[in-house]
Amino acid sequence: MDILESLRGRLVVSCQAAETSPLHATQHIVALARAAVQGGAHGVRIEGVRNVEAVRQAVEVPIIGITKIAQTGSDVYITPTLDDVRSIAAVGADIVAFDATSRTRPVPVAEIAREIARLDKISMADISTLEEARQAIAAGANLVGTTLSGYTPYTVDAPAPDFALMSALAAENIPFVAEGRIWEPGEALRALEIGARFVVIGSAITRPDEITRRFADAIAGAAR
Repeated sequence: MDILESLRGRLVVSCQAAETSPLHATQHIVALARAAVQGGAHGVRIEGVRNVEAVRQAVEVPIIGITKIAQTGSDVYITPTLDDVRSIAAVGADIVAFDATSRTRPVPVAEIAREIARLDKISMADISTLEEARQAIAAGANLVGTTLSGYTPYTVDAPAPDFALMSALAAENIPFVAEGRIWEPGEALRALEIGARFVVIGSAITRPDEITRRFADAIAGAAR
């Protein structure tokens, strides 16, 4: 069974931690990944070369690997350069995800997709609109993720989760992954029903500070 087929209809957990989080250390990311797999995740999404390398040694499920590196003169920071692609591929990522939005970028989408293919990896283009998805697939990406809907200047008002975007992708038979602002199991199920190949969940599972804040805010609001 190939990697994408093994993930079809399954849950992938994004195990990342912000720099301000107490979990921002490789050993914690490894623990999160192992816990996610123990709980039933069929894959993990991991940021950073050191983290991907360590997680690869700890779990056997497919890894979606990325880097997050700020670029001068560009808002694109998810696996933005060819060097980022090579470094993530070299340490064991099965799928390399990258920003494929229409923002000013250091390297064209087609070059990123071509390099991922040359390295015999699967390319996942993180997009925020239908047109970006069309362009990414035309440029050679294997599939797209709805990851960046709501995070680009022109999609800040997009619904969360962006089921409209998912439906548009499904209508055009664009292979897509549902990712971004999914907080409830029912939302994940709806994404699969629309046509997502698989679902990636991050903050709702692996960011206890964000999860705690949701409960704290709800309780504080009720107490007013």
